[in-house]
Amino acid sequence: MTYNKKYVIDSMVELLKTPSPTGDTYKAITLVEKHFTNLGIKTKRTIKNALIATIEGKNDSKHRTLSAHVDTLGAMVKEIKSDGKLKLSQLGGYAWSTIEGEYCTISTQDSGEYTGTILLDKASTHVFGSKVNDVTRSEDNIVVRIDEKVKSKKDVKDLGISVGDFVYLDSRTTVTSSGFIKSRHLDDKACVASILGVAEYLITNGITPTYTTNFFISNYEEVGHGSSASIPPKTFEFLAIDMAAPGDGQESSEYEVTICAKDSTGPYDLDFRRKLTALAKENKLDYNIDIYPFYGSDASAALRAGHEIKHGLIGPGVDASHSFERLHESSIDATVKLAISYVLSK
Repeated sequence: MTYNKKYVIDSMVELLKTPSPTGDTYKAITLVEKHFTNLGIKTKRTIKNALIATIEGKNDSKHRTLSAHVDTLGAMVKEIKSDGKLKLSQLGGYAWSTIEGEYCTISTQDSGEYTGTILLDKASTHVFGSKVNDVTRSEDNIVVRIDEKVKSKKDVKDLGISVGDFVYLDSRTTVTSSGFIKSRHLDDKACVASILGVAEYLITNGITPTYTTNFFISNYEEVGHGSSASIPPKTFEFLAIDMAAPGDGQESSEYEVTICAKDSTGPYDLDFRRKLTALAKENKLDYNIDIYPFYGSDASAALRAGHEIKHGLIGPGVDASHSFERLHESSIDATVKLAISYVLSK
């Protein structure tokens, strides 16, 4: 099958460069909504401001729902220190060391945005010597140095910065000539772009899916309740598309699609997994089956919320998840093709 790979990569880059930490996803949801609208696909917002786009299928008595989440890791201002620096509260789970040295943007309630850098509070080796290397990074010693002339808590407050303001991490998105995409927030914007690729393929080629197909773009997955509500009531199969996690002891790869057998919440539906595996084999796709001990998805959130559905999970391999992430376009290619095969299957 031939789909628009350039559309997928371009929409991914556009989305990666649009900040959307958990709790502040309006701009990214609006961007995805615009893509669906431009394709002529009906959309609606949920009360939680998630997005559902729907393509009517040959059979409307039962629905398939594919999900990906637009929310990402980030931070929130926890405290304004007396020297004008900011202490942070995490949004999502990551090691503090992975954001040290990152440029960031503070988004205020009424005063626009300010840039800054995330640093150890005693960062200079010329001042603190080898002690810089000996400190365990934590919420107590990681701070934001604001790019404004501030020397006190009052100076910062006068800018309009306050506790509760969101802090965006720069994505540093780069597409290499060798086919790698390096960026923060590939989890899960790479998969949102994959869903857009599936939708674009169906619309452009005038193809009707077997069952009415919903694309659920959730916005609270990183904190565990992304798709816990508002799943279309006729859904009988729910396929989460989320990153696979390569690493020691894992089968996942940056170059293939992975079908998840089990995560921290338990096994995924066996019949569904076997169906996905059969489709991957039938279409000669490079795939793996893997287990993630420290992982949960929108599909598992839906089950915990009490939805009676068959749940599955596939996704491209994202190296160094929740850190300095990277994937290869070949894993996106296999993911999109498996998802297309699935929505066209009986």
